[in-house]
Amino acid sequence: MSKTTWKAGTMLYPAPLALVSCGDRPENYNIITIAWAGTLCSEPPMAYISVRPSRYSHELIKQTGEFVINLPSAKLARATDYCGVKSGREVDKFTHLKLTAVKAEQVKAPLIDECPLSIECRVTEIKPLGSHDMFMAQVLAIHADNKYLDKKSGALDLRAADLICYSHGKYYALGKQLGFFGYSIRKKKR
Repeated sequence: MSKTTWKAGTMLYPAPLALVSCGDRPENYNIITIAWAGTLCSEPPMAYISVRPSRYSHELIKQTGEFVINLPSAKLARATDYCGVKSGREVDKFTHLKLTAVKAEQVKAPLIDECPLSIECRVTEIKPLGSHDMFMAQVLAIHADNKYLDKKSGALDLRAADLICYSHGKYYALGKQLGFFGYSIRKKKR
C-alpha cells in the first residue's frame, strides 16, 4: 500500500457531532455546533468540548462553568450546520430553528428537547491549547429520549436515534453495526 504524507493537522475522523447548549437564562441561551468533543474518563464520568475563544459560546461557558452536550439526529442536520455557522451574537438559534429549550436538572444551561440524548456537564478545568480552549467537565446527568430505550431490558439503542457525525467538512449518518464490544473473542455457540 502506498500512502501520501500531509502536513500535521486534524484527521481523526469521523468525529461525533454535538449541539452544545449554554447560557444560564433564556435571554442568553445559545447553541454551538462542536465536532471536537469526547469522553475523558469513565470514573468519574468526564467529557470535553474544544471551542475557539472568539466564539460567542466560549465566553458563556467560561462565565457559567456549565454546558449541555446534545447529540443530534439526521433530521437535525440542517439545524446542526446552522448552529455552526451563525453566531449567537446575531440570532437566537432556539427561536430561529424552532428548537425547544428544556430545563436541565443539574445545570442552568438548557437541554435541547429534539435531540435524542443530552449530557449535563460542569466545567472542572479550561485548558488553552492554541486555536481552541478545551473545557474539561464532569458529567452530572444524562437524559435519553424514552423511545430509544428497550422496553424489556431498559438498554439504550442509540443506533435507532439516527445520530450524525462529521468527517472532513461533511455530515454523515452513522452506518450499519459491524460487531459489538468483545465479539472478536466471544466463544461460538454449539
